[in-house]
Amino acid sequence: MLTTRETLTRSEDGVFSIDQAADEELLLRYRETGQQEYFSQLVRRYERELYNYLCKYLGNADMAEDVFQATFVQLHLKCEQFQEGRRFRPWLYAVATNQAIDYQRRNRRHRILSLDGGGHSEDNAARKFADLLASDVPGPLQQVSAREREAWVATAMAELSETARSVVELVYFQGLKYREAAEVLGVPVGTVKSRLHSAIARLSTSFEESGLE
Repeated sequence: MLTTRETLTRSEDGVFSIDQAADEELLLRYRETGQQEYFSQLVRRYERELYNYLCKYLGNADMAEDVFQATFVQLHLKCEQFQEGRRFRPWLYAVATNQAIDYQRRNRRHRILSLDGGGHSEDNAARKFADLLASDVPGPLQQVSAREREAWVATAMAELSETARSVVELVYFQGLKYREAAEVLGVPVGTVKSRLHSAIARLSTSFEESGLE
């Protein structure tokens, strides 16, 4: 039985609405009933967002597809472990990130943004982060051409450690809050902040040394 806290979202006429239900409600419903429609709704909600995240994280569309499928298999297997009161999105990203790390280890692929990959996912990720920096950081960076910014960002990101890249990816690309990123990575919020601060400092230094000014 669902607890009072787990009462499912209902439409104005009192009928349960799968489209309006929160992610957490859908997972609880799936866990209790086993009905595929609730699980499928979660897949539909996150398929584009999560796939794009995995493309950027892994730098390869085929690998991202494999890990995406593995992530939702794990979701099915681990739904009983979902704790009451926990938010679904950070939990999903934690499962996906762990699956991506395991996949990288098996395939000996450790580059997130590779200049040699030639894939569109890397270009899109670099462009998004470059645009973010260009809009948020005043000064010389705004005067650099888009192509130069993309090349610089791709190079600078590739030089970051895996832990630093993960934080930048989650906070900047996916828009997770510090607390949510901490849940995904399994580290304290303070660690997320310090890693992000160090990563941005490293990127700033890299820009100063790039000669693009």
